[in-house]
Amino acid sequence: MKNAVRLATTKFTLTLSTFVLLGTFGLAGCSTSVSNPPVADQTASLLDDDNDGVINARDLCTTTASGAEVNNDGCAEIVALNARNELHILFANNSSVIPLSFNGEVRQLSTFMKTFPATRVELKGYASPTGSDTHNIALSQARAASVKSALTRQGVQANRIKIVGFGESEPVIADSQARTEILSRRVTAGVKATEESVVMAWTIYTSK
Repeated sequence: MKNAVRLATTKFTLTLSTFVLLGTFGLAGCSTSVSNPPVADQTASLLDDDNDGVINARDLCTTTASGAEVNNDGCAEIVALNARNELHILFANNSSVIPLSFNGEVRQLSTFMKTFPATRVELKGYASPTGSDTHNIALSQARAASVKSALTRQGVQANRIKIVGFGESEPVIADSQARTEILSRRVTAGVKATEESVVMAWTIYTSK
């Protein structure tokens, strides 16, 4: 009986030793370090210099404003704004003083030109078909100059305003001579402004 116990103990010891030995060899055959992953050879540039979400390689508009709404070519959507202002002031006979009733015309034009600082205006002065040509030319220029002075007092730079005197060369044809003279004593101007603005993209993060 003792021999049998001793034999069983010997077999157990042998089996345990074999397991430890095999485990040791097994660990010796496996590396415990991880090799570096392969690095892809990147040949195409993925840079996006203007940060519009379209890479330089296919970006047709490389200077897109930050935050603009862009298409697949990286170009922003542009909206054009067209605005126009007309001025028409009538004067008393042989006078270059702006009547008080036309001060609103001057204010509207000055506001328009300050809103669109790239605009310029040509003030065209006229006179009624009475008196000498020389006098009417000077009078029409004085009327245009009077409006220019009023605009500069409103804050419009003088170098943005040009004046021209046409004298009596372009009278307004009306149903009577008296009415023709009244309507011909005038200063007119038309100013057009065109501006382009970029449509900005909206996100849930947009804040005022």
